[in-house]
Amino acid sequence: MKLRQNVRHWAAKQALTTPVVGNVVHDRLVGLHTDVFLGRADEAHREERRDHLDDFFDATMDAYLAALDEGYPEAEAREITHIQANFDFFNHGWAEMMEFPADELEAHYRRYEEFFADHGVTIDDPLGEFAPDGGVADAPATPDAMAEGEFENAVAGFADDAYVVDGDGELTTGGAEEPDDVSVTDAPGVDEDEANAD
Repeated sequence: MKLRQNVRHWAAKQALTTPVVGNVVHDRLVGLHTDVFLGRADEAHREERRDHLDDFFDATMDAYLAALDEGYPEAEAREITHIQANFDFFNHGWAEMMEFPADELEAHYRRYEEFFADHGVTIDDPLGEFAPDGGVADAPATPDAMAEGEFENAVAGFADDAYVVDGDGELTTGGAEEPDDVSVTDAPGVDEDEANAD
């Protein structure tokens, strides 16, 4: 699939593994992802999906960190979480929120099959072992939207690799090397005081 990768992504990666700051960034990233994807939904369905998405994206932060721990590059670790989200959107019939069309679900799963299998993630069970003990909040499905097949925010043709648009707008595969001069203060929701807290 096609992702962006800039200094904020690198800073978020660094911040998520830093005490104190990590919790702030974690919460901010969950909120950002929820807001972005709700922005693609029909206004009539946004609030009924909010709690579900907050819970879901909270769990995918653990998947992201697990993928990094297992040696996946930042872009691929982040792509794994986006694929999980698209499995969930598909299962709920939220076609307008999907980032790639439904006929590419299997191809995306196969690219990370080892990781997904190791953690119990399937198309039908997008969180696998990353699901919280109490599960995620329920949200109504919209199967008619999936039947109509209108994937207005989906970008097809990028199922064979992690395609990354860098800070200069260049499209590459696999992502860039992490810069040496990344500061956690560039991560979403972090200020100087939080970055310097013990």
